[in-house]
Amino acid sequence: MATIDRDVVIIGAGPSGLTAAHALQQAGRTVAVLEARNRVGGRTWTDEVEGATLELGGQWISPDQTGLYELIGELGIDTYPRYREGAGVFIAADGTRTEYTGDDFPIGPEAIEQTNRLIAEMDRLAAEIDPDRPWEHPRARELDTISFHHWLRGQSDNEEACTNIGLFIAGGMLTKPAHAFSALQALLMAASAGSFSNLVDEDFILDRRIVGTMQGVSKALAERLGDAVHLENPVLRLQWHDGGVTAHGSTVTVNAKRAILAVPPNLYSRISYDPPMPRRQHVTHQHQSMGLVIKVHAVYPTPFWRDKGLSGTGFSPSRNVQEVYDNTMLDDPRGTLVGFVSDEKADALYALGDKARREAILADLAAFLGDEALEPEVYFESDFGAEEWTRGAYATSYDLGGLHRFGPEQHEPVGPIYFSSSDLAGEGYQHVDGAVRMGKRTAARVDAALSER
Repeated sequence: MATIDRDVVIIGAGPSGLTAAHALQQAGRTVAVLEARNRVGGRTWTDEVEGATLELGGQWISPDQTGLYELIGELGIDTYPRYREGAGVFIAADGTRTEYTGDDFPIGPEAIEQTNRLIAEMDRLAAEIDPDRPWEHPRARELDTISFHHWLRGQSDNEEACTNIGLFIAGGMLTKPAHAFSALQALLMAASAGSFSNLVDEDFILDRRIVGTMQGVSKALAERLGDAVHLENPVLRLQWHDGGVTAHGSTVTVNAKRAILAVPPNLYSRISYDPPMPRRQHVTHQHQSMGLVIKVHAVYPTPFWRDKGLSGTGFSPSRNVQEVYDNTMLDDPRGTLVGFVSDEKADALYALGDKARREAILADLAAFLGDEALEPEVYFESDFGAEEWTRGAYATSYDLGGLHRFGPEQHEPVGPIYFSSSDLAGEGYQHVDGAVRMGKRTAARVDAALSER
């Protein structure tokens, strides 16, 4: 067991932790990054599966994600556009399949009118919310103590419109049923992206991809940090006092003046703290939980849907696969589809055996894009819910009433311990951009605190 002394120890080598470490190193501070896994990247992860390169975790970048754009510019990393030429496909609750173009789902005129009215109301409220402090909104308690499901139905009696709106934030973002989180939590999700209109525009929120994949951002940061990154070193014990911390990894112990926990809040309890965390922190962290999603990858000899005039984009509030996109890698002649199965639908499919689950998912891809989807060359399911050091996806959110009650505590350091992850971000919440923003912000706070010593 090696023992080293550093200014700051960072626990977690995802985008937030590595960004914080990089910023502190640039500020002249000595750092050590302890990572439980045998890789960097956290919830961004690229793997080779049967000869296909697959982005198993976070991957897209949108125009508003300036924190991430600034970082990749510094690192010399380029982007390329997501394929989007051709018609999309919408499958209604009654099974009707429609190919469409334009911004509106191919639903009845009343449902379209009510959907657009709900989007406008979400935009109006999101514009009033500071994503860094949503609990300060004058109606925060009111909006946080009603579920998003019930709030929508209080705004409109058109069930189709309410269900379609719920698809974007419940299944598409928080990956929890709409009755499990509050209207305020939904509005934070919208405010974090600039507006709800941005969230429902897949050509905005899923605009571009990273050349070399999103995990490549973390790899580039780790390369600059060099031997400051220690893999396979889960921190299960953290001693702390006003003057500093001692972080115990598997093969490295770090004495430091400050610590940054750069892991999602649902993993804070994996660490034994000596002395224990204050009561308020103990309780706060128990009200933040991960969602659940199956990210499905299917690779074909060619992107056959393009020959049919289809973009590969599909939506359905009723199918197990609620979203599907063309996810073909840059310069790859093969075609790749990515689909998402969220919350209770993921529960149902995980209850099946592997073969039955695969058949059910491929049947949905075929319903969107044709029977050719039934026979992929490569098929893989990302399962972050089963990972010891993640335990869900995409990020944590508060339970009903938790955001206004506990949110003000989430950024407060405990003695020398600071917190940083995309789960705690305002702008860029749940996205790599939020992780980067939080990493830079936390590094600046720690650097300032060290300067005051």
